[in-house]
Amino acid sequence: MTAVIDSTRTTQLLEALAPVVADNLDRHVSVAREWMPHDYVPWSEGRDFAFLGGEDWEPGDSRLDPVAKASMILNLLTEDNLPSYHRAIATVFGRDGAWGEWVNRWTAEEARHGIAIRDYLVVTRGVDPVDLERRRMAHMSTGYIGRAPSMLHDLAYVSFQELATRVSHRNTGKATGCPLADQLLARIATDENLHMVFYRNLLNAAFELAPDETMRAVADEVVGFEMPGTSAPEFARAAAQIATAGIYDLRLHHDDVVQPVLRFWRVFDRADLGAEGERAREELAGYLSVLDAKASQFTERREALRARQAARAA
Repeated sequence: MTAVIDSTRTTQLLEALAPVVADNLDRHVSVAREWMPHDYVPWSEGRDFAFLGGEDWEPGDSRLDPVAKASMILNLLTEDNLPSYHRAIATVFGRDGAWGEWVNRWTAEEARHGIAIRDYLVVTRGVDPVDLERRRMAHMSTGYIGRAPSMLHDLAYVSFQELATRVSHRNTGKATGCPLADQLLARIATDENLHMVFYRNLLNAAFELAPDETMRAVADEVVGFEMPGTSAPEFARAAAQIATAGIYDLRLHHDDVVQPVLRFWRVFDRADLGAEGERAREELAGYLSVLDAKASQFTERREALRARQAARAA
C-alpha cells in the first residue's frame, strides 16, 4: 500500500531535514577526493576514425570481456540520463539552501562518470561508437521521470540505488579484464558509495521525524525497486547477461544492497512505529523472504548451468 504525502507535509519535512542536509554536505565535501576523468583514459591508444581518414570500429578492436562490455555500456547509458535525474531531484528537493547546494554538487560529481567511461571506451575502441551514440540518443530522448509518491520515497530509493550502482560499477570493473578499466570503475564506485552515505544518513534522520511515513516509503521502494536505466535500449537482455555473469544479480541485490541499508536504519529493531509503520514493516519482511528465496533459486540454476557448461567443455 503506497501512501502519498501532501505538499504541506513535504515542505515541513524538507525544512526539518535542512540542517541535516547542511551537516552531511559539509561531511561529504570534507571526505570526497578530487579526481580527474582524463587521468583514467589511455590517450596514446587513440586513433582517428574514417571521418578523419582513419579506420572505423571493428568488433575485433575491443579487448573487453563481452559481458563486462555490455555492463559498461548499460552503466554509461544510465549515467547519460543525468539531466533528467537532476531535474527530478531538483523538483523534489528544491534548488535553494543546503538542498540546492547538494543537488548541484551531486550533479557535478555524477557528470564525471559518464565523461570518463565514454572517453575510455571510445579511445580504447572498446565499443562501437556509432551504436553507442544511437543508443544514447534513444535513451536520453526517453528521459527519466521520477514517479515516487513523496520526498521520503525519493530518499529511500536513492539510498538503495546509489549502493546498487556502486556494486554494479565495482563488479563490472573486475570483470573487464583490463586493469585500467577496473581502476576507473573502482574510482566511480567510491563516488557512488559517498552519495549513498549522504542519502542514507538523511533518511535515518527522517525516521526520527516521521517513523511511520518513512517506514512506508522504505517498504514501497524495496518492493518496487528498479534501476534508473530500465528504459535503456536492450536493458532486459543486458541485465540477464549481467546477472548470469554474477556482476549484479538478486543475491547481490538482497545481501549487498538492501540488507546493509536496512540494518543501518535499524528497520527491524525500531520500537517507535505506529500501526501504519508496523503494517509497512510486515510487508517489507514478507517481501524480503520472497526475494531471498528467488535469489537462492537463481543462484542454484546458475551454478547448475555452469556445471553443465564445464562438463561439455571437458
